Amino acid sequence: MEEKAMFRAVIILLSVVFPAMTVDHSKFKTCDQSSFCRRNRGMQKGMSGYEVIQDSLEVTDDAVRAMLINTKNQVEFILEITALDKNSLHLVINEKNPLHPRYVVRDALFEDLKTIKGFHLESKNTEKAVVEMGNFHPASKIELKFKPFTLDLYSGGDLVISTNSRGLFNIEHLREKKNPAPAVDDAPADSEESNKMDSDHPGQPDEDDVPGMWEEHFQSHFDSKVRGPESISCDFSFIGAEEVYGIPEHADNFALKETKSSDPYRLYNLDVFEYESWSKMALYGSIPFVVAVGEKRSVGLLWLNGAETWIDVQKGPETAVMSSIVNLMSGSNRRSPQVDTHWISESGVIDVYFLLGPGPKDVMSQYGALSGNTPLPPHFALGFHHSRWNYNDENDVKSVDSRMDEVNFPYDFLWLDIEHTDGKKYFTWDAVKFPHPKDMIENLVSKGRKMVTIIDPHIKKDNGYFVHADAQANDLYVKNKDGNEYDGWCWPGSSGYLDFFNPKVQEYWSQQFTLDKYQGSTLDLYTWNDMNEPSVFNGPEITMTKDAKHFGGWEHRDVHNIYGFLHVKSSFDGHLLRSGGKRRPFILTRAFFVGSQRYAAVWTGDNTANWDQLKLTIPMCLSLSISGIGFCGADVGGFFQNPDEELLIRWYQAGAFQPFFRVHSHIETARREPYLYGDETRGLLKKAVMQRYTFMPYWYTLFAEYEHTGVPPMRPLWMEFTADGNTLKMDDQFMLGSALLIAPVLDSRASTIDIYFPGTDAEVWYDIDTFKKFAKPGFELLGVTMASIPVYQRGGTIVPRKMRARRATSLMLNDPITLFVALDKGMRANGTLYMDEGDGYEYRNGKYALIEFSYQNGVLNGRNANPSGGFESKTWLERVVILGMKAAPKSASIVVGKIEEALHFSYDIASESLTVRKPGILMTTSNWNLIIG
Repeated sequence: MEEKAMFRAVIILLSVVFPAMTVDHSKFKTCDQSSFCRRNRGMQKGMSGYEVIQDSLEVTDDAVRAMLINTKNQVEFILEITALDKNSLHLVINEKNPLHPRYVVRDALFEDLKTIKGFHLESKNTEKAVVEMGNFHPASKIELKFKPFTLDLYSGGDLVISTNSRGLFNIEHLREKKNPAPAVDDAPADSEESNKMDSDHPGQPDEDDVPGMWEEHFQSHFDSKVRGPESISCDFSFIGAEEVYGIPEHADNFALKETKSSDPYRLYNLDVFEYESWSKMALYGSIPFVVAVGEKRSVGLLWLNGAETWIDVQKGPETAVMSSIVNLMSGSNRRSPQVDTHWISESGVIDVYFLLGPGPKDVMSQYGALSGNTPLPPHFALGFHHSRWNYNDENDVKSVDSRMDEVNFPYDFLWLDIEHTDGKKYFTWDAVKFPHPKDMIENLVSKGRKMVTIIDPHIKKDNGYFVHADAQANDLYVKNKDGNEYDGWCWPGSSGYLDFFNPKVQEYWSQQFTLDKYQGSTLDLYTWNDMNEPSVFNGPEITMTKDAKHFGGWEHRDVHNIYGFLHVKSSFDGHLLRSGGKRRPFILTRAFFVGSQRYAAVWTGDNTANWDQLKLTIPMCLSLSISGIGFCGADVGGFFQNPDEELLIRWYQAGAFQPFFRVHSHIETARREPYLYGDETRGLLKKAVMQRYTFMPYWYTLFAEYEHTGVPPMRPLWMEFTADGNTLKMDDQFMLGSALLIAPVLDSRASTIDIYFPGTDAEVWYDIDTFKKFAKPGFELLGVTMASIPVYQRGGTIVPRKMRARRATSLMLNDPITLFVALDKGMRANGTLYMDEGDGYEYRNGKYALIEFSYQNGVLNGRNANPSGGFESKTWLERVVILGMKAAPKSASIVVGKIEEALHFSYDIASESLTVRKPGILMTTSNWNLIIG
């Protein structure tokens, strides 16, 4: 009864917080309602007043250092530039003598980032200094202008990034409180009060009497701001860039839009109920990273800051001032494209990484070198996941599992939401509904499947709950501004929030995953970290107050966007701890930050069952992918509301080719397990899942490459076809690796789809089902049915697949391989296959096989590039299908060493495809040739 009463109380509170089934904009701030954003956005261009103190410039082999001065108040700042491996630069600007330390982000990047030497002062005069970077390729240099402070970066002789060229650089220095203006409420952007504040202080965001600097109200919430104003801002122009991408998470197009007539993009981790489509509103995660793409090169920029951040974007003729200057100097009449950005954060230091490419994959590699690449997940995590809020009890779980088997519907994971716990107390089970959790898990494992339970960071304030008791006894909770335990409201009701910035908390949390602590768990139980923005139902903007206190004395405003990152890191460490480092963790998180990819997959949160939100799965996941989080996906079918059968089918078809593939839905939605649908719908859902499973060898190979290169599996078209300008705004198609073009059907009642084949006349594409060839670049209008999943293999590639149907991917590990060899116009093709044990870390000790395939002159060669690794597998080559064969061959044979054996084959003249059956060799064979005569 107590639990039911508590649940009703939460629902009542949610009805107040979320009064309608749509996002309530009044619950979330605009830029004008965030005083630091209003102040910095209101600056006049060129009015920042910062200069380089010329005599302070010092150029050594390993760094460029100088002092800046704000000429309006004489406050001094330290500037330092260092170089990193792989064409990257690091810029830090901080106060010389801050009243208090300013927060610097830790943990998000690798601890052992290696700086390189090679700075050389090329020239210096009274206006600027030019510094060469000797170890960069192509050759690069820095141009530091003194008055006003401007930092220009050149690569290959071209200006690529200009810092503070618009004069919007600003650091609000820490100061003693004098006679500040009173707190301001959330005045509308066009109100008389708001306009008066802006007009009274044009370009002067650093004065002491600007409202909102020392305290601020938002609705009924009060922010004390005891440290006063401490915001930072800077503008960066990307010269030669056509578009910029990144800064997830937003439910919007992939290419960032101009913000001149709207709010900036916002980065502030928030629990947004029923988020709307095509919006710049902040969502669950924040990665302050962009990739700028142009005809000649791509570059990246990381603004490393964990506080609330806003980003303005401007394109077009008004932005091309810098490029016009460059063209004037070079004698060119052509105006280069340019994208300007303006970054504003509430606190911290200027901490920026410039990634100079020059190609988009180079930028991915450079970003991965900073923040880490996604580690290879366990093989089965790439399968199909089925979830809902909630499966009711053990009998419900058993029924779902058995009924999936009755209709031969494959899946790998069953998920349990918050109702599985004892009264929303995490690391516990409801003893009535789930009395035998180990037996329940083992029943799934016996069929090759796994289970996931949800574990959120809010802790129920119940004296009988061991986690709460431990947190109080060991001082593990976040504090409020007065130094007492912070109290917020979430699913359990009154809750404490563990302070993951405290190393003791991270260690404590990790220990809770050990099998002796998490009673009823096994090594086959994995973890879902939700509500970790953190979500606080009765807090400002449904999150924690900014003046809450964390370990080290930092305010929550300094670290808000990092909270979920450390929560997930602690869970990841707990998974490693429980297995003694022998099993790969699998964790899903909603909140994320720079570096979260090292610990968890990410989904796009609580979406809605409509066609727009199906369309958004592609740009949202592409934004995540290029920002380091390549293991991403969306709730298939939509979390809120009930999809009709057409929408559900199309969502399965799209989701099957996105990295994380999970069905999930709200507790009030109708059940949508596949066996509940008629034969036709269920058959189409199953076809999509089976397509996913046949590509498991390719998926696994892509993720293995991802760990080493930083290039994500799901890619925008421009990552493979940068010279094709038509791809820059496309976000309804994508590449899966370099071999597959995915163009899902995204509109209701569609009978045709306009597919764009990128590249030049040299490209050729093959329909993966019919083998029909498309040899001309550009748009092609093609007919579709409900069974259509438009996927095309690129000519010149070899894709490994497994064509036998299984009920779970773990049962496929030793299944035979079929190679699909898609010939280019020169009758050549290449590809790879990565294989290991599917779990564990022996692959990092070299225990894996990497098979490299090449086809030319009628010979398909397979070579194990790691023959000494000691990895053994029963997987063998069952079939080779060659696409684009213009005539039937006379013979086919397999040659291993000195032994040659004739093979059976068939040729289809209509599809120009050759099928060679049962070469029969083990895939780990060191070297073999299949000869087509």
